[in-house]
Parts: sequence; C-alpha cells; structure tokens
Amino acid sequence: MTTEKRKAGIAKWLLIALLLIIALYFLIQGIRCGYGLNKVRENLELYEAKTAELSYGSMTYVDVGESEVILSVHGIFGGYDQAYDSVKNRKPQNRLLAPSRFGYLGSDVKGDGTPAEQAAAFAELLDYLGIEKVFILGTSAGGTPAIRFALDYPERVKGLILFCSAMPVPEKPVTFLEYQAPPEPLLSDYAMYLISPLMPPLMGMPASTVKSIQPISERKIGVILDGKLTNPDMERNFDNYPIEDLKVPVLILHSEDDTVASFEKVKKAKHRFPNLTLVTFPDGGHMMTGHGEEIDAALDDFINQHK
Repeated sequence: MTTEKRKAGIAKWLLIALLLIIALYFLIQGIRCGYGLNKVRENLELYEAKTAELSYGSMTYVDVGESEVILSVHGIFGGYDQAYDSVKNRKPQNRLLAPSRFGYLGSDVKGDGTPAEQAAAFAELLDYLGIEKVFILGTSAGGTPAIRFALDYPERVKGLILFCSAMPVPEKPVTFLEYQAPPEPLLSDYAMYLISPLMPPLMGMPASTVKSIQPISERKIGVILDGKLTNPDMERNFDNYPIEDLKVPVLILHSEDDTVASFEKVKKAKHRFPNLTLVTFPDGGHMMTGHGEEIDAALDDFINQHK
C-alpha cells in the first residue's frame, strides 16, 4: 500500500469516527432533553400557580406568604417558576407575588407586549388581588419592566430592587442592538441542549442552566418579546426613562464578576438613581451565588426602612 493510500485510509476512518462521535452527542443530548422536559413539567406542578383573568387575557402567578409584598419580575427564559425561585427564601418574611411576564408559562400578551404594557398589566394584577403597594424586584431582563413600573406607578411602589438586573444607559446611545436575545432558530429544548456546553463561556452560566429554562416552547414568545422589545427598550426609548425622576427608594444588588448583566453598566448608571443603596459582591456571577445571607440582610434593611 502506498503512503498516499495509507493516509487516505486513516483520514477516512478519522472522519467516520468524528461523525460517530457527533451522532452519539446528538443522541445523548436528545435523551437528556426528553428526560429534562418530563422532569421540569413535573416540577412546575409543585408551584401551584394560579391564573388571573385580566382585561386583556390571562396572567399566571404564584402568590404565597404574608406581610410586605415583593412583586418578583423574572428575567429572560423565565416564568412564575423563575420569579418565585429568585425570592423563595423570603417566604417566612414576605408575601411573594411571582407572575409570568408576557409570553411565559401561560401568560397572555397585552397589546404589543412593551415594558409599559407589562407595567400596566402588573398594576391590573395588583388590583385583581386587592394589593395597594409593593416592593418590586426585577431580576436580569426583568429589571426593565420593574423600572418601568416604578416610573409609571410610583404610588404603588414602596421600593425598587434591582437584582443582578439590566441597567439604564448613562446617555442616549447613537446605536444599539435591535434584537437582544438568542436567535429564534435556537429557541427549542433540543437546540438549547445541543449548545449547553457553550453556556459557561457565552453566558457566564453553568451548562446545567438548560434544565431550568425548559419547556422552551412555553417560554418562546416571551423570549422573542424580550429580544425585540424589553431588552432594547431603555436604549431605544431613552427619553422615556427619566431615571433621575424616580420617586421611590432603590436598592441595587449586583456581583462585580457578572458576565451577563455587566457590572460596568451599574457603575456607569448608578449616578442616575436618586435615593440609591448599592450593595455589591466581588464574585458570585449573574445570580450572586454564595451571598444568600448578605442579600437577605440587605433586603431586610431596605424593606424595614421603607415599609
């Protein structure tokens, strides 16, 4: 056998081996995806979510606990489950109201689905439940509708809490990304499992995050709305976010190593917030992992001061 034929033979078998590895990866991720989907559907039943029939349609929500109300506004790929999980350790101290935003886990969309319309829907939910005022807590992408609510309904807000949240820009931008979310072709459970190994470098989150964002089919409309409307809103409509005019006290909780909601944006925007309390951590990533006790202490101080 000539050297050229030997090399060609080796290349052929290497290609076959590579294709088999790829096929095996696709098969394994498919099995994991199916198992994860079944598991998360079982877990969602444990939240005992309720449905409010509002003027424009339905809003799903979790409502547990007593005392001062925290209205928890979840981030992208969320729903009532993510909204509740962000604050569930507060259940002994607070009443937790954790709704799904537009397009997430059973919540209908009001109008175009803008942050202003989301804020109006939250106000309607509070009316439906007979709640007058709340502490509103926005996590990640949920920070934009939380800020919008505080600007539009200050009479209903005791305090605004921005929890590893999106931030307003310091000045009106010349350009910005018109769509700020994963591309629509990736918005499926299987596609997300396939790219899950890339989540740590791309999103600063562990690959296991994929388990918590299923079922994507029931969150897809919300993700697209976040990409098109929610995430770019504070840049696109800069003049409609007069942060300096906020009439409510603000608490910002953020990790300095957050690679999703960059701490640089906090540093650039913090001067715009009147009556601001800023609590930061040197590590912990996007969800401030490992700082639960410090976060609880900061929330206790803020809520007790402004209740």
